[in-house]
Amino acid sequence: MHTGAFWQEEVVYQIYPRSFKDSNGDGIGDIPGIISKLDYLKELGVGIVWLSPVYKSPNDDMGYDISDYEAIMDEFGTMGDWEALLEGLHARGIKLIMDLVVNHSSDEHRWFEESRKSKDNPYRDYYFWRPGKAPGVEPNNWVSVFSGSAWQYDETTDEYFLHLFSKKQPDLNWENPKLRADVYKMMKFWLDKGIDGFRMDVINFISKADGLPDAASGGRYEWGGEFFMCGPRIHEYLREMNEQALSGYDAMTVGEMPGVTPEQAVQFTNPDNKEVNMVFQFETMDIDSGEGGKWNVKPWRLADLKAVTNKWQYGLNGKGWNSLYLNNHDQPRIVSRFGNDSAEYRKLSAKLLATFNHTLQGTPYIYQGEEIGMTNVKFASIDDYKDVETLNYYREAVHERGEPAERVMASIYAKGRDNARTPIQWDDSEQAGFTTGTPWLAVNPNYLDINVAESLRDPDSIFRYYQRLIRLRKQHPILIYGDYEIVAEDHEQIYAYTRTWQGETWLVLLNFSADEARFELPEALQACSEGELTLSNYADAHGGPLKGLTLRAYEARVYKLQ
Repeated sequence: MHTGAFWQEEVVYQIYPRSFKDSNGDGIGDIPGIISKLDYLKELGVGIVWLSPVYKSPNDDMGYDISDYEAIMDEFGTMGDWEALLEGLHARGIKLIMDLVVNHSSDEHRWFEESRKSKDNPYRDYYFWRPGKAPGVEPNNWVSVFSGSAWQYDETTDEYFLHLFSKKQPDLNWENPKLRADVYKMMKFWLDKGIDGFRMDVINFISKADGLPDAASGGRYEWGGEFFMCGPRIHEYLREMNEQALSGYDAMTVGEMPGVTPEQAVQFTNPDNKEVNMVFQFETMDIDSGEGGKWNVKPWRLADLKAVTNKWQYGLNGKGWNSLYLNNHDQPRIVSRFGNDSAEYRKLSAKLLATFNHTLQGTPYIYQGEEIGMTNVKFASIDDYKDVETLNYYREAVHERGEPAERVMASIYAKGRDNARTPIQWDDSEQAGFTTGTPWLAVNPNYLDINVAESLRDPDSIFRYYQRLIRLRKQHPILIYGDYEIVAEDHEQIYAYTRTWQGETWLVLLNFSADEARFELPEALQACSEGELTLSNYADAHGGPLKGLTLRAYEARVYKLQ
C-alpha cells in the first residue's frame, strides 16, 4: 500500500511528558520542558511526535484518566504553553499527534459527575450503569485489565458502573449518539488548533456486545474480551468518526488495538474503509508472556519473533499498513527485554533492535530514551513504584494470594510499566538533568553512564546510529515501501530478510545472539553475491562477497545487493 502519505514516510517519537523534562523544579516533566528539547528531536531526525496525554486529569492512571478533554493539566503548563509547543514543532518540520482516550473518561469528568447523580440525569447513558444480579453481586463477571472486578458499586443510585481499567476510569457508552457527537466535537477542537492526528487509546474496546454477557468460563472474575474487543459496531463507529471529525483534515490515525489479528487489521487500515491509517498490535509484545498473561514471564525465542513478524509483514503487505514498535510507555525497555543490557552488549544490541524496527515495512516508532539505550530499572521496594497496574498486581499476588514477594518483584522488574517511565537521562548531573527537584519517579541509577550528553559526544553512540537509520529510510524508499521476504527462516541465531522494490533488493542480517553466527546466502540470492554494505552496527564491518558470512555478537548489517 503505497500512498506516499507523511505517516508512512516519517518516523514517530513518543513523548511521555511526565518523564521527559521538568522546567520548574517540581519533579514533574512539563510542556515548557519539552519545548526546551525540540532542537534535540530535530537533530535526531524524527518527523512526528506522539504526545501522551497532557489533558486535565487526577492522574490515577497517569493522565489516561481524563477529567477535561479540552484543558491542559496544571502540572504540565497552560494552553499557551501547549500552543507554543505546537508552533515550535511545526517550525522545525515536525508534526504533532495527540492521544485520544475515549473508551473511558475519569470519574471526575463533568459527564460522569452528572451521570452518577440520578437514573434520569441527561448524562446517565454516557456510561454503562447496571443493577447487580443480586445484593453485592456485580452485573457480570468481567475482570478489569488492572485486575479485580470491572464493575464498581455506587451508592447514590444503588447501581454499578463498568470500568474495564481502573475504577476511576468509567467506560463511555458509545451506543449513545450524543456521547459520540461530543467526542467528535472535541476531536475537531484539537484538529482546528492545528494538530496532525491522533493515537487512539484501546480504540477497539469502544463497542460492547449487547447485554454485556458473562465471560463463558463462569468464574468470579474472568476475561470478557470476546464481548468488547473489536465489538459489533466498531467499524461503524470508526467510519462515523472519520466522516464526522477527521474527513476535513490531513490527519494521521493509529489505533491501539489489543488482540487484533492481521485479518482484522486489514479491514481497519484499508484506505477504502476510511477507518484508521494503522494499528498497534500486541502479538510481538506477548512473545515473552506465559499462561495467564504478562506477569508470567517466559523466555522469548527468535523463532517466535520471526513467526509474528512474518504474519504481520505478509498479512498487511499491499492491503494495509504496519506500525513498528518494540517499546512504549506501557512496555519494558527494548534493550532489556529483547536485547542484552549488559555493559558489554548494550550498545550493540540496542543498535541491532533499532535496525530491525526501522527496516521492516511500516512506520517506526521510537519511545523516549530508546535512542540512547535506556534500560529497565530494579527499585529496591514496591513502595518506589507508582504505576496503578503494578501496585494492583503486587497487592493481589502477595497480600491476597500469598505468592512470594521475590517472585512477584522479578515479574515487575521484567514487565512493570514504570521501567519505561523513569525520567529521561539528559546528563550525569544530579537527577540526570531531568529536574532540579525531587523527581516524581526515581531516576535509574545508571544515568551516570547512560545519558543524552554522553550519546551526543560519542560519534559511535546509539543516538548517532538512530540518526543514520532515519536518514537511510528517508533516502531510500525501498525501506519504506519494499516487499518483505524472510530468508533462511530456520536459522536459530540470525534473522535475515530482504526488502524488494522497483527492481532493487536489500538484505538485512541480524544476529540476535551473543555468539558468533555463520550465514550462508541461500541459492536464490547467490546471483547477487556482491553487496554494498549500507549500514552496520560494528564500525569495522565491510562489504564484498556475501556467499558465506560470519556475524559477531549482536551484529546487524544491511546490504544493497548487486
